[in-house]
Amino acid sequence: MTPSDGWSGRGARLLNRLHARLSGLAPPAVAFVSQPEPRTIGSVARGRQILAGNYMFAGHLVESEAPSLWDVPMPSLAFEQELHGFGWLDDLAAVGDAAARRKAQMWLNDWVRRYGRGRGPAWTPDLTGRRMIRWINHAIFLLHSQSREASAAYFSSLGHQSVFLSRRWKSASPGLPRFEALTGLLYAGLSLQGMDRHVRPAMRAIAAECREQIDAEGGIPTRNPEELLEVFTMLTWSAAGLSEAGQMAARDHVLAIERIAPTLRALRHADGGLARFHGGGRGVTGRLDHALAASGVKIAANAGLSMGYARISAARTSVIVDAAPPPAPAVSYNAHASTLAFELTSGRRPVIVSCGSGLSFGGRWRQAGRATPLHSTLSIDGFSSSRLGARRLIRGIERELLLDAPTDVRARMTRGDEGHALMLAHNGYGRTHGLSHVRRLELSVDGRTLEGEDTLGAMNDADRRRFDLHLNRNGLDKVGFAIRFHIHPDAEAELDLGGRAISIALRSGEVWVFRQTGDGARLGLEGSVYLERGRLKPRETRQVVLRAAVTEYATRVGWTLAKAQDTPSHIRDLERDEMTPI
Repeated sequence: MTPSDGWSGRGARLLNRLHARLSGLAPPAVAFVSQPEPRTIGSVARGRQILAGNYMFAGHLVESEAPSLWDVPMPSLAFEQELHGFGWLDDLAAVGDAAARRKAQMWLNDWVRRYGRGRGPAWTPDLTGRRMIRWINHAIFLLHSQSREASAAYFSSLGHQSVFLSRRWKSASPGLPRFEALTGLLYAGLSLQGMDRHVRPAMRAIAAECREQIDAEGGIPTRNPEELLEVFTMLTWSAAGLSEAGQMAARDHVLAIERIAPTLRALRHADGGLARFHGGGRGVTGRLDHALAASGVKIAANAGLSMGYARISAARTSVIVDAAPPPAPAVSYNAHASTLAFELTSGRRPVIVSCGSGLSFGGRWRQAGRATPLHSTLSIDGFSSSRLGARRLIRGIERELLLDAPTDVRARMTRGDEGHALMLAHNGYGRTHGLSHVRRLELSVDGRTLEGEDTLGAMNDADRRRFDLHLNRNGLDKVGFAIRFHIHPDAEAELDLGGRAISIALRSGEVWVFRQTGDGARLGLEGSVYLERGRLKPRETRQVVLRAAVTEYATRVGWTLAKAQDTPSHIRDLERDEMTPI
């Protein structure tokens, strides 16, 4: 942490505290003018866990019999922030019975008593917008059978938070937190009596953020697919709220929605889940389809790169590749060294995956999840294609930025009668080893076979000199590397054909077979992990690994991943997924 980070963070906290107190002097809201329809999606399973006293937030499981949520022990700042963002209210509303309603009402009323006057960690613009969206979305659930005093306190607190947001939204973190803050402010202006003065400023601010944060191809600076979905969700919700109030979203707001929709379609696998790159997960079940439907945008998926990702698909198979440099250092606090990594999904079943973000499992897992070996791509032994570097405070938590990333990443896509092909390359190992990674992927037109070839080599005279210097300096005669293919934990993998192939059996009944073509590498099956938010610990899984070495400036390794010959092209995948345990 630099001194400026410390001073700026301390100054922001002081200003938040000051405006939280001053906002309480403004006239309170007393009723709804118009209430937006509930749009947030919760989980019945998580709601029942919360009602049972099992609090799973930010990778921590706390079991507590405390009557108030605000007396539960707080194991980390991230855990506390999730509580004060009120995302758990979606889950209790999903349960929807009398017991869930009583808990929600009691905890909200207790929050107002303890923190409603501007005290505590809840008064940041990042959290306030998120909290207000939930309070307004679930108003009927929260106000049912409430006393006059409790209802008045609820409306007064919403008015208080609205004024605070109107003064402090500019200090929200750029990206999703700022869109959440502005959506919360807009919701308040449209819904609450006496708060309509906030509508026009919020509309203008959302339009400005769309111009600055959403690029011409419908992407965002962090290149996080799940964050893009959440931003898109905020934009569709706010546009729908304006429409229901008889108003029209600003042109830049509407154009951003139209740009993002085809990008999200390109980042969606055959099973409906998002590609898991740069800190993002698959997305809340149903949210992507719901958001796309709500947007009304019918534009098909982009044909070229979408937010730096390449997608090829055929029949029931989709392949999505990280085909661009990582995010710029300033926004790389959740970025991964995943250049040229791919994921493959067949029908409803992921086959080859990225290990995912370890953010919810603590610092060591978070750092490990960002490294190249936890992605389905090539990595030089002991090195990632980008390196972690300087630290920065992000929302009060120290994060490492991604530095020394590839500067030249190339992708070319071709489509023909025989299938779809990608040629990709990056120079992330150029400065350290004088080596570039070149990857060719070709998906057959029937979606049954993915052929791949990975080359690690010194491509010009300058690179060869650097490669020789690296060997001489370290007393080496070769550079070892591994090509990894992480398998989804719901699939079962085993060595086959005397160790010359690996069979991957999916729950649907499909069997995929991985083979090396040629003799350039050693084929093996090793342990791996699947990092999935909402679980207490990583899931164990397996990975296919091809190990080889560069000795004379270049080594090429070929491989295929294909459905077994006796696997039919179409399987009725009727097996239900089990409820996700913690």
